[in-house]
Amino acid sequence: MSRPKAIVSVINDLSTDQRVHKVCTFLTDQGYEVLLVGRKKRDSVPLNLRSYSTKRMVLLFEKGALFYAFFNLRLFFFLLFRKSQLLLSNDLDTLLPNTIIARLKGIPLVYDSHEYFTEVPELLSRPKVRRIWERIEQYTFPKLKTVYTVNRSIADKYEQKYHIPVQVVRNVSPLWKPTSVPTKHELGIPENKRLLIMQGAGLNIDRGIEEAIAMMHHLNDTVLILVGDGDIIPAMKRRVEVEQLTDKVLFFGKRPYSQLMEFTFHADLGLSLDQPTNPNYEFSLPNKVFDYMHAGTPIVCSNVVEVANLVQQHDLGLVLTDYTPEHMAERIGNLLSDTERMHQLKRNCEKAALVENWEKETEILQRIYADVH
Repeated sequence: MSRPKAIVSVINDLSTDQRVHKVCTFLTDQGYEVLLVGRKKRDSVPLNLRSYSTKRMVLLFEKGALFYAFFNLRLFFFLLFRKSQLLLSNDLDTLLPNTIIARLKGIPLVYDSHEYFTEVPELLSRPKVRRIWERIEQYTFPKLKTVYTVNRSIADKYEQKYHIPVQVVRNVSPLWKPTSVPTKHELGIPENKRLLIMQGAGLNIDRGIEEAIAMMHHLNDTVLILVGDGDIIPAMKRRVEVEQLTDKVLFFGKRPYSQLMEFTFHADLGLSLDQPTNPNYEFSLPNKVFDYMHAGTPIVCSNVVEVANLVQQHDLGLVLTDYTPEHMAERIGNLLSDTERMHQLKRNCEKAALVENWEKETEILQRIYADVH
């Protein structure tokens, strides 16, 4: 008997999206034949072996309005001529073609919203473009029967706006059990310095990177490592050179998830400093917070509601309310110097990981997909 086919769509190049990978693996374990569709960029790295199929579309454009238009058109025709029993759309930039095809073919559509899409800073600063995405959301969202998102705060916003139920599947890390971890020397990070890490695929504006770099002027014997990429990184590299911080701020670029966790394991503190300059960041719960937890790395976070609640609930580190460089450096320096407190926070991270993990979160996914028809 053939397995039901599920086509999963996302607009990125598939290489670093751990949430989509985890959901695709879950669907495969549930008996679906999964095909994940995204795009291929000029600098895309080869994909590692996965338990499901992948398709990366090559497009003429890599950014801007033409990119989004061509991607959605290509995705529409791809879905039109492929048989499937389930469609899963990730984020608003894949939802329109999925909605049209689901209605044309009479097959179920599930929507996974990774963020409060129309409130991201990239759109808030471009009101005309934002209005286009709002119209797309207003057309598609009310037609949805199965929706889930990354935390309760965003789910509440969508429910208030569209009056349909939105469930929560957090982007929690899987239990991390490394057989061996490379040394600091092997990873190319300093061996005799205290280490702060800020990691992830979305190192963008208002994520606290500017504040973290400014703070490094006031911290001695400490190095900040940035592992990942984002739109602000080129400017931050120039800033680090101009401010002569090249020995205190190190950039490591995109890394596979296994390597990302190895860097995180060696860090003394993990930073999550999203600034509440827009609703999307105000209600964010980035997966790096769970990565820090699972690597046993205490957390320093900004006072955004979801992250602060998690850190305080499990006593995982510091919640900052003052983001001036001097104050941040003082609070972090004092914590790093308190050996007993650091040991306690590491133990708290290890305990919390046994409660907050993807293996438990899939129980929610099982209930969601059991009701899909």
